[in-house]
Amino acid sequence: MDVESVPRTVVITGASGGIGRACALAFAARGDRLGLIARGRAGLEAAVREAERAGAATAIGIEADVADAEAMEAAATRVEEELGPIEVWVNDAFASVFAPFIEITPEEFRRVTEVTYLGYVYATQAALTRMLRRDAGVIVQVGSAIAYRGIPLQSAYSGAKHAIQGFNEALRCELLASGSRVRTTMVQMPAVNTPQFDWVRSRLPEGAQPVPPIYQPEVAARAVLFAADHPRRREYWVGASTVATLVANAIAPGLLDRYLARTGFDSQQDGRSRSAGEPDNLFAPVDEGRDFGAHGRFDDRARAHSGQQRTVHALGALTDALRGAARRVATGVPATGAGRLSRMRGTCASQPRNRRV
Repeated sequence: MDVESVPRTVVITGASGGIGRACALAFAARGDRLGLIARGRAGLEAAVREAERAGAATAIGIEADVADAEAMEAAATRVEEELGPIEVWVNDAFASVFAPFIEITPEEFRRVTEVTYLGYVYATQAALTRMLRRDAGVIVQVGSAIAYRGIPLQSAYSGAKHAIQGFNEALRCELLASGSRVRTTMVQMPAVNTPQFDWVRSRLPEGAQPVPPIYQPEVAARAVLFAADHPRRREYWVGASTVATLVANAIAPGLLDRYLARTGFDSQQDGRSRSAGEPDNLFAPVDEGRDFGAHGRFDDRARAHSGQQRTVHALGALTDALRGAARRVATGVPATGAGRLSRMRGTCASQPRNRRV
């Protein structure tokens, strides 16, 4: 069955800007039903309108803080009441502080951890309890190369992304052990041109910027969409820079420590002087009264495509097609038509619960 031809109910956190906003438009273009979660009213309302114009079957905005477990449970309940059973849940919301570790207060460190790590935990719990009852669904965790490779000036964010990585690996093992058909996968992102670099709390003397090379949020959204359609793979790496970073960290982490010590401070600042008291979104949304959209201020430097991504997606789609063909041959399921769908459902229903995937 062609996944792309069947509208699904999709929930996205952090949907008012950046990668989350781009994901909302990508799923909307396929006619999915969208539950969009964010804190900023103006950004969220604009995301809903954009999604509807892009082709979403329907879209609702839910103002909620992912650091509030009860709010995530309430959001999941509302989505299922208004849109139907949740089939895909994308975790993307985060907060960060750009500063040397010693300059980050305990309150700030706690807040980053609660949003960026525990927000994923609470949202995943809300989604998973519902998906497990139906033995179906996909959870996509939006990660980062920083999930493996911490960088200076982002100690709180690096720690939270590492925590998500460990949490997701443990959860995936539990789902495999139980034979569940629910899938979870993680997408490790490169530097992306999003509004976060104007939203983030910063104590740097200059404006914050992503470490080049920079990619447009649509590149990230395509990766999330593909992961939602092909969730058997434990994780996806997006962009040649992510691949290079993670391979280098696996082979020579000590050398990478020294390299980042020399380059990591300057590469995260853009030369633009910051004025004191610039607003940030750590405790309150910056897009409450103004919509910022998906893109940041680095459009002139950001890449709209990734050759590495195209290759991975082509190979992934081919692998899934071959796996499906082999399964049909083994079970005698017809390859086309309603008979194929009926036989597939029958085959899935007869599978033993302790099967491995």
